[in-house]
Amino acid sequence: MRAVIQRTFHSALYVDGKLISEIPSGLTIFLGIEKGDTEAQADYFASKMAKLRVFRDENEKMNLNILQAGGEILLVSQFSLAGTLGKGSGNRPDFGKAEEPVRAKYLYKYVTEKIREQGVTVKNGVFGAHMYIEQQQDGPLSFVFEC
Repeated sequence: MRAVIQRTFHSALYVDGKLISEIPSGLTIFLGIEKGDTEAQADYFASKMAKLRVFRDENEKMNLNILQAGGEILLVSQFSLAGTLGKGSGNRPDFGKAEEPVRAKYLYKYVTEKIREQGVTVKNGVFGAHMYIEQQQDGPLSFVFEC
C-alpha cells in the first residue's frame, strides 16, 4: 500500500465535468493498492491518517491531527502509485505490482470506512474513472507513505 498525502486548503474532484467530491481544508490522499496488501495494512494506514499530526497549532507548529484541525480527507484511488519506472532502456511504466481491480476496490472502500470509524469525514473519488482534481496546496506539504 503506497500513498501520497498532501495537506490542502481545498480540493475538488470531477468526473466527466461533474463535481463528485469536494473538501474544504484537510488532506488529499492518493492511494495505490498493491498485490498482496491486506486488511491489517489498511487498518494501520487508516489509523495513521487519522492521527497524523501535520496541521499547524496556535504556535505554527505541526502538532494537530485532522480532527483537531477540523479538516476532511479526499481519498483518491490511484493505481499508478503501484507502478514502477524501472531501470534500463524501457520508458513505459510497469503496473505489474498493482492489485487486481476487484480486490483493490474492496481495500479502497475498506480504508475509507476505517478512517470514518475514527470520526474523520472522508470523501471519495470514483474508482477506475478518469478524474480531474483541483487542489490548493497548503505549504506545499506532501508525504509518501508505504505500509
